[in-house]
Amino acid sequence: MDAVLNVVLPVFGIMLAGYACGRFNVLGESSGEALNAFVYYVSLPALFLVSMSRVEVSQIFNIPYLLAIGGGMLGTFGIAMLIATYLFPNRLGALGLNGLTAIFSNTGYMGIPILLLAFGDRATMPGVIATVLNGTVVLAVATVIIEIDLNQKSGGLAILRNAFAGVFKSPLVVSALAGLLLSAVEFPLPGALATFCDLLAATAGPCALFAMGLFMVGRSFTAGAGEISILVSLKLILQPIITAWLAYGVMDMEPIWAASAVIMGALPTGALAFVLAQRYGIYTQRSTAAIMISTLLSVVTLTVLLNILGIS
Repeated sequence: MDAVLNVVLPVFGIMLAGYACGRFNVLGESSGEALNAFVYYVSLPALFLVSMSRVEVSQIFNIPYLLAIGGGMLGTFGIAMLIATYLFPNRLGALGLNGLTAIFSNTGYMGIPILLLAFGDRATMPGVIATVLNGTVVLAVATVIIEIDLNQKSGGLAILRNAFAGVFKSPLVVSALAGLLLSAVEFPLPGALATFCDLLAATAGPCALFAMGLFMVGRSFTAGAGEISILVSLKLILQPIITAWLAYGVMDMEPIWAASAVIMGALPTGALAFVLAQRYGIYTQRSTAAIMISTLLSVVTLTVLLNILGIS
Protein backbone atom coordinates (compact mmCIF):
# COMPACT_ATOMS: atom_id res chain seq x y z
CA MET A 1 0.00 0.00 0.00
CA ASP A 2 2.89 2.38 0.67
CA ALA A 3 3.85 2.42 -3.02
CA VAL A 4 0.31 3.35 -4.06
CA LEU A 5 0.01 5.93 -1.28
CA ASN A 6 3.21 7.59 -2.43
CA VAL A 7 1.64 8.13 -5.87
CA VAL A 8 -2.00 8.81 -4.93
CA LEU A 9 -1.66 11.10 -1.93
CA PRO A 10 0.34 13.84 -3.69
CA VAL A 11 -2.29 13.88 -6.46
CA PHE A 12 -5.11 14.21 -3.95
CA GLY A 13 -3.09 16.68 -1.89
CA ILE A 14 -2.82 19.10 -4.85
CA MET A 15 -6.62 19.05 -5.18
CA LEU A 16 -6.98 19.82 -1.48
CA ALA A 17 -4.44 22.65 -1.76
CA GLY A 18 -6.51 24.18 -4.55
CA TYR A 19 -9.67 23.82 -2.49
CA ALA A 20 -8.01 25.47 0.52
CA CYS A 21 -6.79 28.42 -1.57
CA GLY A 22 -10.25 28.85 -3.04
CA ARG A 23 -11.96 28.48 0.32
CA PHE A 24 -9.91 31.32 1.78
CA ASN A 25 -10.01 33.37 -1.46
CA VAL A 26 -6.23 33.49 -1.78
CA LEU A 27 -6.21 33.78 -5.59
CA GLY A 28 -9.44 35.60 -6.40
CA GLU A 29 -12.77 34.48 -7.84
CA SER A 30 -11.73 34.01 -11.48
CA SER A 31 -8.52 32.10 -10.72
CA GLY A 32 -10.02 28.67 -11.40
CA GLU A 33 -11.22 29.53 -14.89
CA ALA A 34 -7.95 31.27 -15.75
CA LEU A 35 -5.90 28.33 -14.51
CA ASN A 36 -8.02 25.83 -16.41
CA ALA A 37 -7.69 27.91 -19.60
CA PHE A 38 -3.91 27.89 -19.14
CA VAL A 39 -3.97 24.11 -18.83
CA TYR A 40 -6.23 23.64 -21.87
CA TYR A 41 -4.56 26.09 -24.25
CA VAL A 42 -0.92 26.11 -23.10
CA SER A 43 0.45 23.44 -20.78
CA LEU A 44 -1.45 20.36 -22.03
CA PRO A 45 -0.74 21.08 -25.71
CA ALA A 46 2.95 21.45 -24.81
CA LEU A 47 2.81 18.15 -22.92
CA PHE A 48 1.09 16.32 -25.77
CA LEU A 49 3.40 17.74 -28.43
CA VAL A 50 6.67 16.92 -26.69
CA SER A 51 5.62 13.54 -25.28
CA MET A 52 4.07 12.25 -28.52
CA SER A 53 7.08 13.39 -30.54
CA ARG A 54 9.28 11.10 -28.43
CA VAL A 55 7.16 7.99 -28.88
CA GLU A 56 8.26 5.49 -31.51
CA VAL A 57 5.14 5.15 -33.63
CA SER A 58 6.04 1.60 -34.65
CA GLN A 59 5.96 0.52 -31.00
CA ILE A 60 2.49 1.95 -30.39
CA PHE A 61 0.75 -0.69 -32.48
CA ASN A 62 0.88 -3.62 -30.06
CA ILE A 63 -2.46 -4.96 -31.27
CA PRO A 64 -3.34 -7.35 -28.39
CA TYR A 65 -2.52 -4.65 -25.83
CA LEU A 66 -4.52 -2.01 -27.72
CA LEU A 67 -7.48 -4.38 -28.02
CA ALA A 68 -7.39 -5.19 -24.30
CA ILE A 69 -7.12 -1.55 -23.23
CA GLY A 70 -9.52 -0.29 -25.91
CA GLY A 71 -12.00 -3.09 -25.32
CA GLY A 72 -12.13 -2.29 -21.62
CA MET A 73 -12.73 1.36 -22.45
CA LEU A 74 -15.34 0.67 -25.12
CA GLY A 75 -17.31 -1.82 -23.01
CA THR A 76 -17.33 0.45 -19.97
CA PHE A 77 -18.19 3.52 -22.06
CA GLY A 78 -21.17 1.76 -23.62
CA ILE A 79 -22.49 0.58 -20.26
CA ALA A 80 -21.96 4.03 -18.70
CA MET A 81 -23.86 5.72 -21.55
CA LEU A 82 -26.69 3.18 -21.33
CA ILE A 83 -27.07 3.62 -17.57
CA ALA A 84 -26.93 7.41 -17.80
CA THR A 85 -29.46 7.53 -20.64
CA TYR A 86 -32.11 5.72 -18.60
CA LEU A 87 -31.27 6.66 -15.00
CA PHE A 88 -29.74 10.13 -15.38
CA PRO A 89 -31.08 11.54 -18.68
CA ASN A 90 -29.25 14.62 -19.89
CA ARG A 91 -28.09 16.39 -23.04
CA LEU A 92 -25.81 14.43 -25.37
CA GLY A 93 -22.67 16.35 -24.35
CA ALA A 94 -23.26 15.53 -20.69
CA LEU A 95 -23.83 11.86 -21.53
CA GLY A 96 -20.57 11.84 -23.48
CA LEU A 97 -18.71 13.37 -20.55
CA ASN A 98 -20.36 10.83 -18.27
CA GLY A 99 -18.88 8.09 -20.43
CA LEU A 100 -15.51 9.85 -20.56
CA THR A 101 -15.42 10.16 -16.77
CA ALA A 102 -16.07 6.42 -16.50
CA ILE A 103 -13.12 5.42 -18.71
CA PHE A 104 -10.48 8.17 -18.82
CA SER A 105 -7.63 6.84 -16.68
CA ASN A 106 -5.01 8.98 -14.97
CA THR A 107 -2.27 7.26 -16.97
CA GLY A 108 0.36 9.98 -17.04
CA TYR A 109 0.53 11.10 -13.43
CA MET A 110 -0.45 7.86 -11.69
CA GLY A 111 -0.35 4.99 -14.16
CA ILE A 112 3.22 5.28 -15.40
CA PRO A 113 4.70 5.83 -11.89
CA ILE A 114 2.81 2.78 -10.58
CA LEU A 115 3.95 0.63 -13.51
CA LEU A 116 7.56 1.72 -12.95
CA LEU A 117 7.28 0.85 -9.26
CA ALA A 118 5.77 -2.53 -10.13
CA PHE A 119 7.88 -3.64 -13.11
CA GLY A 120 10.69 -1.15 -13.62
CA ASP A 121 11.65 0.29 -17.00
CA ARG A 122 10.15 -2.70 -18.84
CA ALA A 123 6.68 -1.21 -18.25
CA THR A 124 7.45 2.22 -19.69
CA MET A 125 6.10 1.45 -23.15
CA PRO A 126 2.74 -0.02 -21.98
CA GLY A 127 2.23 3.14 -19.94
CA VAL A 128 3.15 5.41 -22.83
CA ILE A 129 0.85 3.56 -25.26
CA ALA A 130 -2.10 3.87 -22.86
CA THR A 131 -1.38 7.60 -22.51
CA VAL A 132 -1.24 8.03 -26.30
CA LEU A 133 -4.57 6.20 -26.67
CA ASN A 134 -6.12 8.45 -24.03
CA GLY A 135 -4.71 11.65 -25.50
CA THR A 136 -5.66 10.98 -29.10
CA VAL A 137 -8.51 8.52 -29.69
CA VAL A 138 -10.49 8.81 -26.43
CA LEU A 139 -10.19 12.57 -26.23
CA ALA A 140 -11.13 12.99 -29.90
CA VAL A 141 -14.23 10.79 -29.54
CA ALA A 142 -15.41 12.72 -26.47
CA THR A 143 -14.87 16.02 -28.29
CA VAL A 144 -16.86 14.80 -31.31
CA ILE A 145 -19.80 13.86 -29.06
CA ILE A 146 -19.77 17.26 -27.35
CA GLU A 147 -19.49 19.11 -30.65
CA ILE A 148 -22.40 17.12 -32.12
CA ASP A 149 -24.47 18.19 -29.11
CA LEU A 150 -23.51 21.84 -29.57
CA ASN A 151 -24.32 21.77 -33.30
CA GLN A 152 -27.64 19.90 -33.21
CA LYS A 153 -29.50 22.83 -34.76
CA SER A 154 -27.36 22.63 -37.90
CA GLY A 155 -28.87 19.39 -39.14
CA GLY A 156 -27.60 16.65 -41.42
CA LEU A 157 -24.07 16.75 -42.76
CA ALA A 158 -23.48 20.16 -41.18
CA ILE A 159 -23.55 18.52 -37.74
CA LEU A 160 -20.76 16.12 -38.65
CA ARG A 161 -18.79 18.81 -40.47
CA ASN A 162 -18.97 21.17 -37.51
CA ALA A 163 -18.25 18.38 -35.04
CA PHE A 164 -15.07 17.27 -36.77
CA ALA A 165 -14.06 20.88 -37.34
CA GLY A 166 -14.38 21.34 -33.58
CA VAL A 167 -12.12 18.36 -32.98
CA PHE A 168 -9.40 19.69 -35.24
CA LYS A 169 -9.65 23.09 -33.59
CA SER A 170 -8.97 21.50 -30.22
CA PRO A 171 -5.43 22.38 -29.11
CA LEU A 172 -5.22 19.04 -27.29
CA VAL A 173 -6.04 16.87 -30.31
CA VAL A 174 -4.00 19.00 -32.72
CA SER A 175 -0.90 18.98 -30.49
CA ALA A 176 -1.12 15.21 -29.95
CA LEU A 177 -1.43 14.54 -33.68
CA ALA A 178 1.38 17.00 -34.46
CA GLY A 179 3.64 15.20 -31.99
CA LEU A 180 2.85 11.82 -33.53
CA LEU A 181 3.53 13.22 -37.01
CA LEU A 182 6.93 14.53 -35.90
CA SER A 183 7.71 11.09 -34.50
CA ALA A 184 6.55 9.34 -37.67
CA VAL A 185 8.84 11.43 -39.89
CA GLU A 186 11.64 11.16 -37.30
CA PHE A 187 11.98 14.92 -36.91
CA PRO A 188 13.09 15.74 -33.35
CA LEU A 189 12.02 19.00 -31.75
CA PRO A 190 14.87 21.56 -31.63
CA GLY A 191 16.55 21.62 -28.23
CA ALA A 192 15.26 25.02 -27.12
CA LEU A 193 11.69 24.23 -28.20
CA ALA A 194 11.80 20.84 -26.49
CA THR A 195 12.98 22.45 -23.25
CA PHE A 196 10.27 25.10 -23.56
CA CYS A 197 7.62 22.39 -23.96
CA ASP A 198 9.08 20.32 -21.11
CA LEU A 199 8.88 23.28 -18.74
CA LEU A 200 5.26 23.97 -19.66
CA ALA A 201 4.36 20.27 -19.67
CA ALA A 202 5.52 19.90 -16.09
CA THR A 203 2.79 22.34 -15.02
CA ALA A 204 -0.12 20.53 -16.71
CA GLY A 205 -0.97 17.92 -14.10
CA PRO A 206 -0.50 20.05 -10.97
CA CYS A 207 -2.38 23.01 -12.46
CA ALA A 208 -5.32 20.87 -13.61
CA LEU A 209 -5.59 19.20 -10.21
CA PHE A 210 -5.27 22.55 -8.42
CA ALA A 211 -7.99 24.05 -10.66
CA MET A 212 -10.30 21.17 -9.73
CA GLY A 213 -9.86 22.03 -6.06
CA LEU A 214 -10.64 25.68 -6.77
CA PHE A 215 -13.76 24.69 -8.71
CA MET A 216 -15.22 22.65 -5.84
CA VAL A 217 -15.32 25.60 -3.42
CA GLY A 218 -18.94 26.37 -2.61
CA ARG A 219 -20.18 23.31 -4.49
CA SER A 220 -21.66 20.18 -3.01
CA PHE A 221 -19.55 17.06 -2.93
CA THR A 222 -22.69 14.97 -2.48
CA ALA A 223 -24.82 16.40 -5.33
CA GLY A 224 -25.61 13.57 -7.74
CA ALA A 225 -24.24 11.02 -5.28
CA GLY A 226 -26.00 8.11 -6.99
CA GLU A 227 -24.63 8.97 -10.42
CA ILE A 228 -21.14 9.60 -9.07
CA SER A 229 -21.16 6.30 -7.17
CA ILE A 230 -22.00 4.44 -10.37
CA LEU A 231 -19.29 6.29 -12.30
CA VAL A 232 -16.65 5.48 -9.69
CA SER A 233 -17.75 1.83 -9.57
CA LEU A 234 -17.56 1.55 -13.36
CA LYS A 235 -14.10 3.13 -13.41
CA LEU A 236 -12.46 1.28 -10.53
CA ILE A 237 -14.22 -2.10 -10.80
CA LEU A 238 -15.93 -2.77 -14.13
CA GLN A 239 -13.27 -1.39 -16.48
CA PRO A 240 -10.41 -3.44 -14.97
CA ILE A 241 -12.62 -6.56 -14.95
CA ILE A 242 -13.40 -6.23 -18.67
CA THR A 243 -9.77 -5.42 -19.42
CA ALA A 244 -8.55 -8.41 -17.37
CA TRP A 245 -10.92 -10.74 -19.21
CA LEU A 246 -9.60 -9.52 -22.55
CA ALA A 247 -5.94 -9.47 -21.48
CA TYR A 248 -5.86 -12.88 -19.83
CA GLY A 249 -8.80 -14.76 -21.32
CA VAL A 250 -8.93 -13.61 -24.94
CA MET A 251 -5.59 -12.14 -26.00
CA ASP A 252 -2.23 -13.88 -26.15
CA MET A 253 -0.08 -11.37 -24.27
CA GLU A 254 3.16 -11.32 -22.34
CA PRO A 255 2.54 -11.25 -18.56
CA ILE A 256 3.90 -7.70 -18.06
CA TRP A 257 1.77 -6.34 -20.91
CA ALA A 258 -1.36 -8.11 -19.62
CA ALA A 259 -0.83 -6.86 -16.06
CA SER A 260 -0.07 -3.36 -17.33
CA ALA A 261 -3.33 -3.31 -19.31
CA VAL A 262 -5.33 -4.21 -16.22
CA ILE A 263 -3.53 -1.64 -14.05
CA MET A 264 -4.12 1.07 -16.65
CA GLY A 265 -7.82 0.20 -16.70
CA ALA A 266 -8.04 0.24 -12.91
CA LEU A 267 -6.68 3.76 -12.45
CA PRO A 268 -8.94 6.56 -11.16
CA THR A 269 -10.37 9.11 -13.55
CA GLY A 270 -7.79 11.55 -14.91
CA ALA A 271 -8.01 15.31 -14.45
CA LEU A 272 -8.36 15.89 -18.20
CA ALA A 273 -12.02 14.85 -17.91
CA PHE A 274 -12.53 17.92 -15.73
CA VAL A 275 -10.46 20.13 -18.05
CA LEU A 276 -12.68 19.20 -21.00
CA ALA A 277 -15.88 19.53 -18.96
CA GLN A 278 -14.99 23.03 -17.75
CA ARG A 279 -13.85 24.06 -21.22
CA TYR A 280 -17.36 23.36 -22.55
CA GLY A 281 -19.23 24.22 -19.34
CA ILE A 282 -20.93 20.81 -19.25
CA TYR A 283 -20.95 18.12 -16.52
CA THR A 284 -18.27 19.88 -14.48
CA GLN A 285 -19.44 19.12 -10.95
CA ARG A 286 -20.06 15.43 -11.59
CA SER A 287 -16.72 14.88 -13.33
CA THR A 288 -14.82 16.73 -10.61
CA ALA A 289 -16.44 14.80 -7.77
CA ALA A 290 -15.89 11.48 -9.58
CA ILE A 291 -12.20 12.29 -10.10
CA MET A 292 -11.67 13.22 -6.46
CA ILE A 293 -13.57 10.24 -5.05
CA SER A 294 -12.09 7.70 -7.46
CA THR A 295 -8.59 9.01 -6.70
CA LEU A 296 -9.13 8.60 -2.96
CA LEU A 297 -10.70 5.12 -3.25
CA SER A 298 -8.02 3.94 -5.67
CA VAL A 299 -5.63 3.65 -2.73
CA VAL A 300 -7.63 0.60 -1.69
CA THR A 301 -8.62 -0.78 -5.10
CA LEU A 302 -5.16 -0.50 -6.63
CA THR A 303 -3.55 -2.07 -3.57
CA VAL A 304 -5.95 -5.02 -3.79
CA LEU A 305 -5.35 -5.35 -7.53
CA LEU A 306 -1.56 -5.29 -7.19
CA ASN A 307 -1.77 -8.04 -4.60
CA ILE A 308 -4.05 -10.12 -6.85
CA LEU A 309 -1.49 -9.70 -9.64
CA GLY A 310 1.26 -10.78 -7.25
CA ILE A 311 2.87 -7.35 -7.04
CA SER A 312 3.64 -5.76 -3.68
